[in-house]
Amino acid sequence: MKPKQLIVTLLVVLGAGVGVYFLIQSRGAASGSDEESAGENVPTVVSVQVGALRRMTLHRYLTAYGTVAPAPATADAPAADAPLAAPSAGIVNRINVFEGERVRRGQVLMTLNSSAMTEAYAEAEVERQKKLYAEHNTSLKNLQAAETQLALLRVVSPLDGTVVSLNVKPGAAVDASTMVAEVMDLHRLTVKTEVPESQAHQLQPGQPVQVLTQPPVEAPLSFISPTVDTNNSTVRVWAALPPDSGLRPGQFVPLRIVTAVHTNCLAAPEASVVTDVAGRSVISLVQGDEAIQTPVQIGFRENGWVEVEGQGLQAGDTVVTVGAYGLPEKTQIKIVNPGGEQ
Repeated sequence: MKPKQLIVTLLVVLGAGVGVYFLIQSRGAASGSDEESAGENVPTVVSVQVGALRRMTLHRYLTAYGTVAPAPATADAPAADAPLAAPSAGIVNRINVFEGERVRRGQVLMTLNSSAMTEAYAEAEVERQKKLYAEHNTSLKNLQAAETQLALLRVVSPLDGTVVSLNVKPGAAVDASTMVAEVMDLHRLTVKTEVPESQAHQLQPGQPVQVLTQPPVEAPLSFISPTVDTNNSTVRVWAALPPDSGLRPGQFVPLRIVTAVHTNCLAAPEASVVTDVAGRSVISLVQGDEAIQTPVQIGFRENGWVEVEGQGLQAGDTVVTVGAYGLPEKTQIKIVNPGGEQ
C-alpha cells in the first residue's frame, strides 16, 4: 500500500474512534440526568412515632412550698401548740414528765418553790382550807386565795398533747418570762403557704391541697387570708392535715392546690402538640400514610397530656408524637410504632 493511502486510512480510523467516544459520553450524561430527575420526583418519607387522642380528666394546679405547723386556735378548739412560761418567780422543784411523753389537759408538768413557800406547803394549805370550808370555818375567799397560791407554783398542760421540749432542770431559777416547756397536739397539724396575690383569686375554701410527700397527703383548703402581705405581695393560706398524715412540725414540703377540674375533655400526648412557623399550636393528624397539620386550642396540662380542641378531632384519632416538631404541613410518613404506644 502506498504511504498516502496508509495515512488516509489511519485518519479515518482515528476519527471514527473519537466519534464513538463522544457518543458514549453523551449517552452517559443523558442517563445521569434522567436518574437525577427521577430522584427529584421521589417523595420524602419521614419515620415517626404516634399516639392517640383520649377522653380524660385534667386538673389545673397552683404549686407552692409550705411548712407543717400546729393548727391555730378555732372556735371549736384551742391552738395545738402551747409554749409554757413559769407562772411566777421561783426555783424548779420537780419535773414530772419527759420529752415525748403524752400528757392530758390539766396534768402538772413541773412544780416550783417560791421565796415565800414551797409547793408542798401550798398544796397542804389548799387541803386545809377545803376542810375548813366544808365545816363552815373559813370563807370561800380564803380557799380561793390558797388555790391561787398553789397554781402559781405549778406548770400545768393546757391541752392534750405531747411534751415536745423541756427547757429547764430541777434547781433552775425561773421567772414569769422563762419558757420552761412546750406541749403540742401532733394530731392537729396544718400545712401553711403563701401564694402570689395575682393567683389568689383562683382559691376557694374546700379545694383539695395535695402535699407531694411519700406517701402523698391530701387535705381541704381551710383558710385564705383576706389581707395581702405588702412586704412580698402574697396571701397566706393553710390546710388542716388529717390526724394520721405522718408529717412533722417544721417540715418543708412541696404542695399543689387543685384550682379547677375539666372532666371528659379531649387530650393529646404532650409531645404531639407543637408550635408552627405562624406561632399556632398544631398537631399532626395521621390519615393513611400522611400526617396533616391541624390547628388546636390548648387548655390544661397534666402528667404528659394536653387538653386540645380542634375541628373534627375525636378520641382515638392517631397523632404524631416523636417527630412532630418541624414536620411539614402535609408529609408522607412511616410509623415505627404501629401499635400507637408512646
